[in-house]
Amino acid sequence: MSDEAGRGKGKINLLTNPALPSRLAPIFNPGGNQSLNITDILLEQVLERGHGGDAAILCGDDRITYEMLSERVNRVGNVLIGQGIKTGERVLMIVRDTPAFFYSYLGLIKTGAVPVALNLRLTEGDLAYVINDSQCRFLLIDHEFLENYGGLSDAVKQMPGLIMTDEPPAGANTGNPLLSDLMEAASPSLTAANMEPGDPAFWVYSSGTTGQPKGVVHCHGMIEGADNYFGQMIGVKRHERVFCTSKLFFAYTLGHALICTLALGATAILYPDWPDAQAIAEVIEKHKPTVVLSVPTFYRNLLRDGSAQRQALKDVRCYISAGEKLSVSLFDEWKEATGRVISEGIGASETIYLFIASHPDDSRAGFTGRPTPGTEVKMMDLNGDPVTEAGVPGILWVKLIGNAKGYWQLEEKTREIFVDGWYCTKDMFIRDEGDFYEYQGRGDDMLKISGQWVSPTEIEEVALAVPDVLQAAVVGVTDRDGLVRLAMFMVADNMADGTNELEKRVRESLTGQLAVYKCPRRIYFIDEMPLTGSGKLQRFQLRGAAQEKEGVEAG
Repeated sequence: MSDEAGRGKGKINLLTNPALPSRLAPIFNPGGNQSLNITDILLEQVLERGHGGDAAILCGDDRITYEMLSERVNRVGNVLIGQGIKTGERVLMIVRDTPAFFYSYLGLIKTGAVPVALNLRLTEGDLAYVINDSQCRFLLIDHEFLENYGGLSDAVKQMPGLIMTDEPPAGANTGNPLLSDLMEAASPSLTAANMEPGDPAFWVYSSGTTGQPKGVVHCHGMIEGADNYFGQMIGVKRHERVFCTSKLFFAYTLGHALICTLALGATAILYPDWPDAQAIAEVIEKHKPTVVLSVPTFYRNLLRDGSAQRQALKDVRCYISAGEKLSVSLFDEWKEATGRVISEGIGASETIYLFIASHPDDSRAGFTGRPTPGTEVKMMDLNGDPVTEAGVPGILWVKLIGNAKGYWQLEEKTREIFVDGWYCTKDMFIRDEGDFYEYQGRGDDMLKISGQWVSPTEIEEVALAVPDVLQAAVVGVTDRDGLVRLAMFMVADNMADGTNELEKRVRESLTGQLAVYKCPRRIYFIDEMPLTGSGKLQRFQLRGAAQEKEGVEAG
């Protein structure tokens, strides 16, 4: 994808656009043509309806209303315009989950610039790569992350300008401008840049599980899908409070805790620091969210430390899980502890919104769910042929309003993954007779053992049901005869008595429930799984470790 800066030459009538749900159409001049800028939907419609005093953000003891948010977004937009930022130019953000993230992100979008929120735990090398790849003009950054920026001058082609998004530590003076100071001198009024639906609005960098991260380009038209899952399926509405334990730089959180929450006039709850189970439970007790989004690992941690038993967690209306497969055992344990089911879903950096998900009143353990409203799906086998029968695995393709425009400067990859409006998820699913979809893992993780296709996820699910098994991952290892054999890595709890007894219980469970060719020959216990900065499993690292172990043992 080449550098196509959105120039906003066209206009779209949001009030008559049939693709846009009427509840999201901003109330401007009836019948008048309006620009399509994401901030029109997220901010202006609330003010026009007289709801500016509603809470947009809760963070600690701070309550930011929609009126306050709109004014601060305008000030940030004017600051960036004063700094010379132009339509379509990229601005990187390394900012904690604070109100300043919202001001900065939306202020950039309102001007027609393109915010790119980055993982807070990027290494210097990763940051240098993204600066060079994005060709960014500025970097908005919290003071605590400056140490990852200091030694980049030799690795970066052109150093971006810095703007600090928080107050410096006591006695510190970096010499860089403070966003708060610049905002005080900026105008509180700003007209949104006139953008077309296909103009870039923001980027998300993919997590890079197998190589360098890719810049995923999302456009202003994606806002038209903000109501489909969160509104129509989950029922989020005005005055509800939404809290996501994952950080805002994740597509999962960005799409739902910022974009969808504001689009529906609800309230986003923020927690600035890196969370643990105790802290999250305290946030839920303090702010009483009605909808909580998290990942299986965090739900498991809340169960382990007893936080799930707190009354505040039982009062949450809806729990949502994404990011990794939700095990049957975890689903059951959470329901028993809280009286609430966890609604599973799956999305991607390329879609922002979840495309397969379960309804809170229709969730089945082990199944991801059904296509979300407005989502079309199809499945193809590993040879590229259509899969139409229930019970047959296939690679899922999806078409929804949130689909990205493509990958930045990766034309060939874009043509491979985005075809005629469809996005190839590379995820393997099985559909049952009731049109529920069950996640089988990544298509490129599927293994052919003894002539049969095997899903690592199916094996991992059995292992995770064994007490004391916290995490499990199955990979294929090529032996000396060139045959692929299964190896399982596990992270376990309560291992003071050693691993022999647990391995025995795991093997008994596997052989009792699975065909013999699906049972791993080797089981390895490790302290932690290799993960990307966004928490995704790096199976290639496990494959390398297993291959090395096999080579040592074979010798």
